[in-house]
Amino acid sequence: MKILWRQAPCTAQTVIEALADSRDWTAATIKTLLNRLVHKGALRFEKEGRAYVYSPAVSETACRHTVATSFLDRVFDGGLSPLLAHFVKQGRRLSAGDIAELEKILAEARKKP
Repeated sequence: MKILWRQAPCTAQTVIEALADSRDWTAATIKTLLNRLVHKGALRFEKEGRAYVYSPAVSETACRHTVATSFLDRVFDGGLSPLLAHFVKQGRRLSAGDIAELEKILAEARKKP
């Protein structure tokens, strides 16, 4: 999806070439993945000659929201505190910038009714 969000529209071959450097996947595996994303509604495609040209059907922001919410619900029963506590207790270091950003988010959340 990241490739398509950044370079859309893309042929299947473009996606295959982009993933060849970072994944040990065959072309058939990548085409299967693209097909599954089409069936899930995340991608759309047009056939141009013999090539399939893919474009995202959902924005990166919408996708992140859906995936993050699903993860939070499945793994942490929807609780943000257990999620943050888990990562901090497992040794994930928070930079001063991370902490400042979280404090800002919390301050804004406190203002909301």
